Amino acid sequence: MILVTGASGFLGNHLLTELTGLSVPIRALYHKRRPEWEHPLVEWCACDLLDTYAVAEVMKGVDTVFHCAAIVSFEAKDQHRVVEHNRMATAHVVDEAMDAGVRRLVHVSSIAALGRAAAQTHKVTEETHWQDSSTNSAYAIGKYYAEMEVWRGMAEGLNAVIINPGIILGETHDWNEGSAALIKTAYNELSWYTEGVNGWVDVKDVARAMISLMHSDIQEERFILTEGNHSYRDIFTLMAQALGKKAPYRKAGKLASGLLWRLMALKKIFTGKRSSITRETARTAQSQCFYDNTKWLQAMPEFHFTPISETIQRMAGAFLQVQTSTARA
Repeated sequence: MILVTGASGFLGNHLLTELTGLSVPIRALYHKRRPEWEHPLVEWCACDLLDTYAVAEVMKGVDTVFHCAAIVSFEAKDQHRVVEHNRMATAHVVDEAMDAGVRRLVHVSSIAALGRAAAQTHKVTEETHWQDSSTNSAYAIGKYYAEMEVWRGMAEGLNAVIINPGIILGETHDWNEGSAALIKTAYNELSWYTEGVNGWVDVKDVARAMISLMHSDIQEERFILTEGNHSYRDIFTLMAQALGKKAPYRKAGKLASGLLWRLMALKKIFTGKRSSITRETARTAQSQCFYDNTKWLQAMPEFHFTPISETIQRMAGAFLQVQTSTARA
């Protein structure tokens, strides 16, 4: 039996699709809304990962755990919740997995958990040490603490491995959340760009990498998963081209970015709509952070990352299909 936390989310949904090809029963966890997605191998279970008794119950009979669940928010009001929920939920998954005698745990962390202080002066590897810094978002801190819970579990005998994906791109059922909102921003022809750089990766590649690790003997390791390092300007330009829209053409320095996120915050007050541009995302978009995927490619020499340009083409096609369907309705 395979257990997937966060199965109703962006990555979790893609992982489920890949796992169903293995002909193994899957227990898929969701928190509030049960997905409509059905498959004879998939058993959907509601579970609050902050409830240790609920986590213990869903761990019964489980052989492998994919821990994908996490709260992702860059809103100031959510900072404490993002840090504490991600840490405590992971602690409960780790503890109950050990109690249940789970054979293998694959934990989804993030390149954010490696910290941004060192990333702006050196190329980041899996050996980079976390540094407390004002450049670290609440999401990064929460992911770092969650990762520490997994390392604790490994020190206590848990067979586990950690992946640190870059910004994950791909098709989704909700284009208003997470990285998927970036293509919606490109569709609306955002005129501003930044020269910030980050690591990026295809969601399908992350799912494939997780399954590869499930089958491998690798443990007590973590791996950076990125196709490469690309500027936000290049990513938005590729998205605009794939959508047939105008590419960003005005450079947003720190001052302009600061004004933009404040404008978006003001707009939210009047409309109630969340924005993909917040103080933390504006700050991240200005940072130039480079990540090294060499360790993963050496461990899995047959693995090939999907070029991010192909990912964006596929992503744009799915987004436009939804736009066309919505317009016809």
